[in-house]
Amino acid sequence: MSDSLLHIENLRVAFRHGGRNAVAVHGASLDVGAGEVVGLVGESGSGKSLTCRSVIRMLPPEGAMSANQIVFDGHDVLAMDRAALRAHRARSVGMIFQDPFSCLDPTKRVGEQIAETLRVNAGLDRAAAKSQALTLLEDVGIASPDRRYLSYPHELSGGMRQRVMIAIAVATKPKLLIADEATTALDVTTQAQILSLIQRLRREIGMSVLLVSHDFGVIAQVCDRVAVMYGGYVVEFGPVEDICTRPQHPYTRALLDSIPSLESAGQRVRRAGIPGQPPSLGEVTTGCPFVDRCTYASDPCRTMEMVMLEVGRGHTSACPVTIGNRS
Repeated sequence: MSDSLLHIENLRVAFRHGGRNAVAVHGASLDVGAGEVVGLVGESGSGKSLTCRSVIRMLPPEGAMSANQIVFDGHDVLAMDRAALRAHRARSVGMIFQDPFSCLDPTKRVGEQIAETLRVNAGLDRAAAKSQALTLLEDVGIASPDRRYLSYPHELSGGMRQRVMIAIAVATKPKLLIADEATTALDVTTQAQILSLIQRLRREIGMSVLLVSHDFGVIAQVCDRVAVMYGGYVVEFGPVEDICTRPQHPYTRALLDSIPSLESAGQRVRRAGIPGQPPSLGEVTTGCPFVDRCTYASDPCRTMEMVMLEVGRGHTSACPVTIGNRS
């Protein structure tokens, strides 16, 4: 693997909930190599977005985070003062959110919002910022950039708004792009276009990507490695091809079994679902958090420690028994 750009070790995120601390992320660890695309996959509420926000220390006010290490490009993120953190957010890491409409200012033209990012974060004057903003609109595939520069967010389609958000996120050519469910609300065709755009910009800028999704199909299409999250834990992490063909955690297998296949296209084939519900925020559990939904569970699963074990080259799982050996 290429040199590590981002290293997160034993991340914990908690919130005040019902008069006590409710843990939302339990000791998550992962790394992203230079030029690599790493996926974070899991159900809603599994801790994916909070893990991403920890990279830029941007949690809700009621949230608190701790970790053994969060190191980005050799710099300790946890030790950054206000000025260093502002520079880190402005130039080193770009972030795309799921709902661009709520992130864009409805009272400002989209071109002006891109130009403002360039003035504040790159120090460009107004003329240079406008010129670069027009170039960025063209780079992200928006036709007639001169005209669209003057558009307000509500005048654009969902896909075009997402392209504007991508333009803002990559304006300063960051070393890492975090795409947090960036394609979830889009139709399949637009989703494919946005993923293709992210891949092209990754190659042109030379940046790494941390791609968050609940869709394993999206992850398999563009990622080099993937971390599977459940109940605030990373339960499996490794090369995307290995995890898709040889999943070693029951939750990973259950996610993969729920994906429609080409063979079932056009047929009335009901895919296997995952029974039950994931643990809610603040729910205190012991052992494996997936135990009540797992078809392979046994009594030791209710008291086991969640420790990542090596199950292959660069492939780790929190399940101590290889599920391929179980009936």
